[in-house]
Amino acid sequence: MSDFRLKVFQSVAKNLSFTKASQELFVSQPAITKHIQELESHYQVRLFERQGNRISLTDAGRLLLNHCERIMEDYKRLDYEMHLLHGEYIGELRLGASTTIAQYVLPPLLANFISRFPQVNLSLLNGNSRHIETALQEHRIDLGLVEGIFRLPNLKYTPFLQDELVAVIHCKSKLSVEDEIAPDDLPQIPLVLRERGSGTLDVFERALSEHGLKFSSLNVLMYLGSTESIKLFLEHANCMGIVSVRSVCKELAAGHLRIVEIKGMPMRREFNFVQLQGQESGLSQVFMRFAAHHTKNL
Repeated sequence: MSDFRLKVFQSVAKNLSFTKASQELFVSQPAITKHIQELESHYQVRLFERQGNRISLTDAGRLLLNHCERIMEDYKRLDYEMHLLHGEYIGELRLGASTTIAQYVLPPLLANFISRFPQVNLSLLNGNSRHIETALQEHRIDLGLVEGIFRLPNLKYTPFLQDELVAVIHCKSKLSVEDEIAPDDLPQIPLVLRERGSGTLDVFERALSEHGLKFSSLNVLMYLGSTESIKLFLEHANCMGIVSVRSVCKELAAGHLRIVEIKGMPMRREFNFVQLQGQESGLSQVFMRFAAHHTKNL
């Protein structure tokens, strides 16, 4: 029901690309250009500055984008609430989740949710916790799930699930490390860790600081962008990784990895839902209630 021209403008403005907007909306590029020209003609302004192959928003474009985001959100809420009058859950829900949650927690939950609410158009954006928070602030997603310990003041965080980080070594590794070590032993052990901005690294850094250890004292061989990359790296390098225990259940059971206990240094954390302050209705709340009901199975 919403004005498709606004949807086109929003996509071009977010991507700063007519080509990417065309791919995102499954519309030809000439049609994208036509919709933007119609908006510019209607308001008698230029919405984009064109500099060769690059575009940027004009002041008028930034003003329209601010209004556009509110209008599109209102359209979504209207669509949801009108269908709810008939007991129907219909609409679009754009989720974003940090890598660990997206890979090891959400898949069965998403499958069950789609089965229960088949008329909801569900999508999932994957990235580290900082990327998900940024996507939420830029209105690219409706609801996020993150694993970090830092909190941004304009976002609302709601606890979802408990998790724990563990130190692991491949069973074929030539690295000589006992099954239990002290925190002070960590600087002598080569490590492979998640990248900056990941919730996993945030929690590990906090645990180190609580024991008076500086992150700069560690021997970090590599920073990698996913837990799967870390597990594969451990197969071929004599080092230790720090990962969610949820991500290595199969490898531990199969005897491919072993846990190294860091005495007196628990690395527990919460997975949290994250929303924009004041936007706590609609399908996001439906998904949060559904997830809370099914946490015992995760």
